[in-house]
Amino acid sequence: MKPDSSFRHRRDFIKEVGLATAGVMLHQSLPADTTNSPAEAKSGEVPRRKLGRTGEMVSIIGVGGHTFALAPGEAESLFIIREAIDSGINFMDNAWEYHDGRSEILMGKALKGRRDRAFLMTKCCAHRRGQTKAAALKMLEESLTRLQTDRLDLWMLHQLTDMNEVNAAFKEGGPLEGLLEAKKQGKVRYLGFTGHQSAEIHLAMLKHDFPFDAVLMPVNAFEANRKGFRTEVLPELQKRELGILGIKSLGGHPAKVLRSGKYTAKDLLRFSMSQPITTQIVGMKSLENLRDNLELVRNFTPMKPAEMEKLVAQLSTDNAAQGYAQYHLPGYRDGHGLVA
Repeated sequence: MKPDSSFRHRRDFIKEVGLATAGVMLHQSLPADTTNSPAEAKSGEVPRRKLGRTGEMVSIIGVGGHTFALAPGEAESLFIIREAIDSGINFMDNAWEYHDGRSEILMGKALKGRRDRAFLMTKCCAHRRGQTKAAALKMLEESLTRLQTDRLDLWMLHQLTDMNEVNAAFKEGGPLEGLLEAKKQGKVRYLGFTGHQSAEIHLAMLKHDFPFDAVLMPVNAFEANRKGFRTEVLPELQKRELGILGIKSLGGHPAKVLRSGKYTAKDLLRFSMSQPITTQIVGMKSLENLRDNLELVRNFTPMKPAEMEKLVAQLSTDNAAQGYAQYHLPGYRDGHGLVA
């Protein structure tokens, strides 16, 4: 492709922050305890892992920003966040668009007095406002106001679904310029991007060598003998020493896989956390959900390879027949369910 002025501009603004540093390639099949080790944790504590090359230590499980707002009432939503932090879960997920901003508002309330103990992430939904730097920065200010904070620990460009959105992200005056500007202003510490439909889109984003610090994607047992996030993207993220954030351990909302009665949330989540990732973000819409997850992570031991292979093989057949992995369906977007 013939280089143009926008390409040269893009290369210039990336250099202002510095290119991502490549790391040593680790084989994708190694279990998490040998590739992305939890920190030393006393008995009963929530283990933590390093967020890529940032050096930040974050809990191996994070609270999903969309689902906690589905609790029966506002009080329980707030209790979920507060009890999670008080119990050692410091990774808090959110997005500008979740419940039309209500999730961020609730999290802002819950974090009062606890903000410095949380690693706070939210997402820039540039696909909702025209894919521009100006729109991204306006969204940031709205998110900061709702969250009642003056800075984010991690800000991610959200839900890349096709090559048009990849190209829009990197264009002159595009949203990634907004991410860099926010970091320059000190309003954001680290940058990343998310997506859940196409491993190829993730790889295309990474080819630009933008200085991302973390990437979010599905990490689960639903990908078998095909190219996917766990088999294709995860090794590339390890090579680049990026923070790896997993989602969709149950295949997306609603968790159709659990209704079959053949699988448990514990086993599916344990599989995800046994991969060489940093944090698995999990939906928790009740204090009961939170406490079940706390019990699991406080006593976490990675699955053995044979256990993982058996689960993947079983789900390979069942998912093909039942469509458990809802996030693969055309038009699916987090925070909106299925859309046309």
